[in-house]
Amino acid sequence: MDIDPAVLAGSVSTVVFIGSVMPMLAKAVRTRDLASYSLGNLLLANVGNLVHSVYVFSLPAGPIWALHGFHLSTTGFMLAMYVRHHTPAHRKGQEHDHRSDHHRPGDDRSGCRHHDDHRRRVRR
Repeated sequence: MDIDPAVLAGSVSTVVFIGSVMPMLAKAVRTRDLASYSLGNLLLANVGNLVHSVYVFSLPAGPIWALHGFHLSTTGFMLAMYVRHHTPAHRKGQEHDHRSDHHRPGDDRSGCRHHDDHRRRVRR
């Protein structure tokens, strides 16, 4: 059985790229904290992936289809997560609900920027 080196390289790189993105996805799902993402970047990534699909899906089926399908689904998922869970920065005097779903009961909230900000406001 002859294995084409290009297909092997494409398969290996697809596994590596998917493995590199999985921790980011797991953290986003677990914490619902998407403060480090920007809406503009997520929108551009999704538009770029959709336009790039015209090219990728014109190619014969192979590892590039799997990688591109993964990129399409993960950027779409991250955009949906951002829209659903991203909250704007807390404005001065605005009450914060400590029961929000990005913290689990019993979590140590020290070091969490918005909880630290809230504690400073309450102490004043």
